[in-house]
Amino acid sequence: MVNDQVINQTVSHQLESAFAQLLDKLSSLNEEELNKVPYQGSWTAAQLGDHLSKAYDIMPILNGKTELADRPIDAKIGVLKAVFLDFSTKMESPAEIAPADGPFEKAELVGRLTTQTQLLISYAQHNDLAPVCLAYGLPQIGTLTRFEWLSFLAIHTQRHLHQLNKILGA
Repeated sequence: MVNDQVINQTVSHQLESAFAQLLDKLSSLNEEELNKVPYQGSWTAAQLGDHLSKAYDIMPILNGKTELADRPIDAKIGVLKAVFLDFSTKMESPAEIAPADGPFEKAELVGRLTTQTQLLISYAQHNDLAPVCLAYGLPQIGTLTRFEWLSFLAIHTQRHLHQLNKILGA
């Protein structure tokens, strides 16, 4: 079905763009720059990468129990963008995806992120994105369709690209 192909292409392109920007920025840094604390209370660039790596580990959610959506598959995209692209609000990372203290080895971190992002892009291109994933819901937003989960990863990455620019500019 053409519509499904368009949906898959749309989200895979969003992921490709966000992931390429992230990997380009992290790859351009040496290990000292990656692990430098730019200012008190800030994550390092490597910690940001570790946090995203943990957040990208959603295959158990995408491949877990699902149900047919009783709403448009993109119904929660607006709220996800409103919450996560509001750079004036500071958020606390959930403990399960909080970064380790580090330091991190550049090759391992970039390699892990590269593998994960390629897997997610491939998933977006080749799977039905309409079902609602029941294995996990975001606090105050609830369960998401596969399309919304993958879109969330692109939005979440955009948020952290903004943060990474601040880290690198400090």
